Amino acid sequence: MNRAFNTAWLAAATLALGACATSSPDVVSRHDTQRISTVIDAVVLSTRSVTVDGSQSGLGAAAGGVIGGIAGSSVGGRRDGAVAGVIGAVVGGVIGNVTERAATREEGLEILVQLRNGDRRSVVQAQAAESFAPGDAVVLVTTGGRVRVVKAPAVAPAARSAPGG
Repeated sequence: MNRAFNTAWLAAATLALGACATSSPDVVSRHDTQRISTVIDAVVLSTRSVTVDGSQSGLGAAAGGVIGGIAGSSVGGRRDGAVAGVIGAVVGGVIGNVTERAATREEGLEILVQLRNGDRRSVVQAQAAESFAPGDAVVLVTTGGRVRVVKAPAVAPAARSAPGG
């Protein structure tokens, strides 16, 4: 019984950790650190709220299936427990999948921008601490194929050097 508890606990922890994934522009992946990113200047044309659908990696279904199977197998005798274990695994898998999808769903923002050369781009990202309004100067930061929009930093005027120096 202790082994069954440990397996169920491990499956639940895997599901919980899988739900921690985010697409927030305020969170940078460890893989993206210490890499050169491409930065492109742009201006916000418009924004609109969107919902970023949750992930279905299979971890939720797997964890739910294990937990449901263990819980179901403890019902009744040997034969009834086996049938209940199979039913529990199927139901647990469905519930785990739905739970993972709901836990990883997040509110996002579609940002339509215009680049300096006139091209337009649309970027969808999770809601961040920054808010954007039409006319805001922003930069598109691309790292490893992933793009995020951030407010453009203020540019200080270039310092003039003294003649001969």
